[in-house]
Amino acid sequence: MKKIRTRFAPSPTGYMHIGNLRTALYEYLVAKGSGGDFVLRIEDTDQSRLVEGAVDIIYDTLNSVGLNYDEGPDKGGKFGPYVQSERLPIYKEYAEKLIELGGAHYCFCSEDDIQAQRDEAERAGTPFKFRDPCHGITLAEGRASIQSGQVYVVRQTIKLEGDKTTYRDEVYGDIEVDRDILDESILMKSDGYPTYNFCNVIDDHLMEITHVVRGNEYLSSTPKYNMIYDSFGWDRPSYIHLPPVMKDEQHKLSKRNGDASFQDLVVKGYLGAAILNYIALLGWSPETEQEIYTLEELTKAFHISRISKSPAIFDIEKLKWMNGMYLRAMSVAEFNQLCLPYYKNAIRRNCDLMEVSKILQPRVNILGEIPEMVDFIDVMPDYDVTMFFHKKMKTDKEICLRALHASLEVYEAISDWTSVLELQERLSKLPEVMEMKNGQVYWPIRTAVTGKQFTPGGALEIPYILGKEETIRRTNIAIAKLEAYQPI
Repeated sequence: MKKIRTRFAPSPTGYMHIGNLRTALYEYLVAKGSGGDFVLRIEDTDQSRLVEGAVDIIYDTLNSVGLNYDEGPDKGGKFGPYVQSERLPIYKEYAEKLIELGGAHYCFCSEDDIQAQRDEAERAGTPFKFRDPCHGITLAEGRASIQSGQVYVVRQTIKLEGDKTTYRDEVYGDIEVDRDILDESILMKSDGYPTYNFCNVIDDHLMEITHVVRGNEYLSSTPKYNMIYDSFGWDRPSYIHLPPVMKDEQHKLSKRNGDASFQDLVVKGYLGAAILNYIALLGWSPETEQEIYTLEELTKAFHISRISKSPAIFDIEKLKWMNGMYLRAMSVAEFNQLCLPYYKNAIRRNCDLMEVSKILQPRVNILGEIPEMVDFIDVMPDYDVTMFFHKKMKTDKEICLRALHASLEVYEAISDWTSVLELQERLSKLPEVMEMKNGQVYWPIRTAVTGKQFTPGGALEIPYILGKEETIRRTNIAIAKLEAYQPI
């Protein structure tokens, strides 16, 4: 059996789009699930769209999520070069061969000639499809014109052999396309650079790619690629066309429309492993109810037959949940290490950051949430005193003052504030000693030291993090607020 080989062939035009990363993942899983090779190839033939540094982004993204490719521009391999702009002589050679085989032809039409046909179609109210008058030029005439200096492109020749053309797709089954819709697109531009329609076929054959994985927008144009394979007498690859990743039921997820790229999500505090896990489920369903997968587990579980034909909607809330699951599965030490860059500018007070991490880990879903969750540690917000009065906790002015005075006695009695256990033990005894409910004691304490309705951690954790002096200072301010409060 032939060894399975897939390729990821992105264009270096910016950040990694979520749909592109999913394609790379599925290509990796198709290859690695069968012990095959996963190849990286850089498509840079559209020079006008290249972005400086984008190739490094491709390398960094794939490496950061563990999609390790077997061959590529920075790794080499026996089928290189793996950058298309370094393969131009190869494309020129095969373009000339394809012309000789009758699968392509020289075209000398100007932009004015093409525009004239476009205008005519518009006046007639019919779809525009360029009808190339250069079909009648013989090979010898074409080469003579080129010798004389005429500008030309190489166009694919679509032979009208029957009304339909068919091929097999691993996801969508048998695909039938009307030949009438197949236009004779440009294979080699006048600047000597190939187009996607041509160089991918040449590269896929020469690199022995067995399975081509790409978006389903290419379903209708795949027959044109097959015609090139057939003209050369080459075996066609297996096709796996993927459903789109949607923003909602009407709109595709698109960086062009401002939707988040992989890099955007990482900057916001999502983990690469969680993103990869989530996008694996966008268009593919496992045989079990399992949702959390390592890459190794995905490699074992993935099968082409479970890829859906239906579009997948990107649900940021589901990704947020999954990211939180990954964070909570870590050790506290691992989680704390991830948090340190987010603490850097958010917490300037000298405090035990490991204890901060302990109260955050059960509650945070995205690392980017951390600064807002811990801002009270540095700066006490100017809060409304009515926050103390909580209907569910059954707190009023008198109850809150009792709780805060009792907490002050606990704080002042502790000489060694470095012992979080001693502080927590003493505070936890207050409700029983005071014959009050937990909420009637803990709610006023937490409100007094944070000034916020919602915080990670509560009355038993936050005083230790703030330190003795700051905790007493904030508690005294809260007592003064309450004493001055006169209900209407």
